Amino acid sequence: MLSPTRRTLLGLGALTGALVLSGCTGGGGSDGGTRADRPDPDLPLRARAVATTDTLLADYDAVLAGSGAAQADRLRTFRADLVVHRVALATGLPSPGASTPPNPPSAGGPPGSRSTGPAVNSVAALAAAERQAAGARLADLDAASPALAKLLASVSASDALHAAALGDTGRITVPVPAPAPSDGTAPSASAASLAPSASATPSAAGSPAPLPSTATAGLQGALAAEHAAVYGYGVVGAWLPAGAQRQDGYASYAAHQARRDDWQRLLGSGGATPTAAAPGYRLPFQVTNAATAGQLAAHIETQLTGVYANLVAATTGALRGTAATSLRETALSATHWGADLSALPGLPEPGADPSASASG
Repeated sequence: MLSPTRRTLLGLGALTGALVLSGCTGGGGSDGGTRADRPDPDLPLRARAVATTDTLLADYDAVLAGSGAAQADRLRTFRADLVVHRVALATGLPSPGASTPPNPPSAGGPPGSRSTGPAVNSVAALAAAERQAAGARLADLDAASPALAKLLASVSASDALHAAALGDTGRITVPVPAPAPSDGTAPSASAASLAPSASATPSAAGSPAPLPSTATAGLQGALAAEHAAVYGYGVVGAWLPAGAQRQDGYASYAAHQARRDDWQRLLGSGGATPTAAAPGYRLPFQVTNAATAGQLAAHIETQLTGVYANLVAATTGALRGTAATSLRETALSATHWGADLSALPGLPEPGADPSASASG
């Protein structure tokens, strides 16, 4: 479809008053204990995620060895994303050279990883391995710290983008997590608790407990962003030509309406007053034709990846899993509309200066 470049999208700005989420990173405060004396519970989770990445890196190398030049360029681009993933995931691991991808992966990877079985020697098999890895990243999501959960959700979204680009758009499933490590760290959440389902939204029966303040702030930010997205897609749909593009616009519009309604119900049932939609929103650039309408759709979805990455960090349990699903879906939608996302959707690019902003 439409193909605005990553650099173009970065210069478009954000929808005023709706797509900036502050105070929702979900970082836990100090508990007053001596944390330096305790093992970092994230380390075994990071090690499992790195093992999954190492398996994928070896798979890419095997497929690249038999690929033609045109296909190899795309595979090398995706492999470069995996290197970025590995560097980010290996932070804090004690092994020397943790930031440098090794050769063959070690055995005994995380649940859902391909530590045994037939070799990956085709693009189709590689796509399936990426999809499988996207689910495996999420098995430890609820056991992870807010910062690591946010990273795992972003890496999972990137794996799903690779799988889709390589032709595998199958369902992302979360495997049963591995048993708790022997060092006493907390066990992972169950796969069922991470599945996007009605368990993450309020039910008519019962009186749910009030939402934690951090989760409430994250959900209010997501709701505000969805209000803006619904408004933006109203503009997008008005400029798209009849046919497949307009149907895509309507489908995205409906998806954002549904998410908006979910967050409103969840906030209301949790004792909060849902953020109201603004009377209008200032668009980040003028929409005058189908091309700029597609750019706006790509921009909306790209901004939402950051919103949902923050929501992952601000929540726990089933709601964290639903936030990770929303991050993945917005990333896939962004690329559908032509966005060129980074290796870590929703997160700052490595080495980026957060104080710098692109001019139009």
